[in-house]
Amino acid sequence: MTNPLQDPRFFQDPYPTYAELRSAGPVQKVPAGSGGHHSYVVTGYAEAREAFADPRLSKDTGRFFAGRPSGRNLHPAVSESMLATDPPQHTRVRKAVGSAFTAGPVARLRPYITDVVDGLLSDWEPGMQVDLVADLAVPLPVTVICELLGVPDSDRSTVAQWSNDLFAAGRPDRIDSASHSLAGYMAELVASKRSAPDGRLLHDLVVLGDEGRITEAEVVSLAVLLLVAGHETTTNFIGNALLALMRQPDALARLREAPELIPTALDELLRLDSPVGIATFRHSTEALTLGGTDIPAGVPVLIAPGAANRDPARFACPDRLDLAREATSHLAFGHGIHRCLGAPLARAEGEIALRAVLTRFPGIRLAVPGEDLRWRQTRLMRGLEALPVLL
Repeated sequence: MTNPLQDPRFFQDPYPTYAELRSAGPVQKVPAGSGGHHSYVVTGYAEAREAFADPRLSKDTGRFFAGRPSGRNLHPAVSESMLATDPPQHTRVRKAVGSAFTAGPVARLRPYITDVVDGLLSDWEPGMQVDLVADLAVPLPVTVICELLGVPDSDRSTVAQWSNDLFAAGRPDRIDSASHSLAGYMAELVASKRSAPDGRLLHDLVVLGDEGRITEAEVVSLAVLLLVAGHETTTNFIGNALLALMRQPDALARLREAPELIPTALDELLRLDSPVGIATFRHSTEALTLGGTDIPAGVPVLIAPGAANRDPARFACPDRLDLAREATSHLAFGHGIHRCLGAPLARAEGEIALRAVLTRFPGIRLAVPGEDLRWRQTRLMRGLEALPVLL
């Protein structure tokens, strides 16, 4: 049996695969590489929500891979990040940085985000063709998170490329190389913030490290994580949302005519095409039963919010964009203690970007047939490589 999550057709459109797996049960066993190893994929909504909050499903990858030759060379700043830890370590590190992404600080960022969007769209004119990914969805969140961290303008395109390379499915050498490049760069940037404080978020982390609240390695790892998580999902979200609206002109027209509805429409857009298809690695620390499936101890468990958000048992007609739907319970940002830290920032960036595009360019449409669009070759992220449109 081959792994359905590695089929090229899955990257282009994962939803038929998710539906097929779910039709056999909300939790399914699938092959994981060679050697007879298996993973368990969670595609049901109720089961995914339960799994996100189950302490028996550990994020501690070091514990899972201890003593197992992997042949990989990921930098510890990536392989041992906050995303790959359990309480109490996870609790301590998340608390150190969490206040920067609450509603208050994000609200204060809105004028800056608006200025960035205005700058990106300043040269756009009706009749032009632009790439909504390269010209908006990538540079907006990259600019914002780099500004928060204090990454110099001259370095931003380079670190964004390293971040993108971390999700190169089937290219472990490229992923490993990017992890070392990013970690090395951030270690140097941390040192520069210590010698020349600038009051940015990264300097705040340096101060926490100097106070002994987090370690130096955790400072660097947090810097890498915030950079990557701070823009990858938002880039995918903006592209996915605009594509969904162009594919359903009545929904696009409704938001264009009533842009005040955009903040509440974000949840349905996130539900329909989650920017994270399969959440980051978890493994069972003991045997458990989930969705009627017995899962042994010591195996990977892959929770698929992209599948859960289209579970017909939770959302009626789940493949249809319905702006009247109550979709706040979606799992696009995860659930439980590992719920996306940057969700308020992602929502603000998505709202401001969509409002600007829809109100300034009411006739926006795809510049190529929909079947010609290409999606990123990664099962973790769900995002377009490019989105060419006519304004």
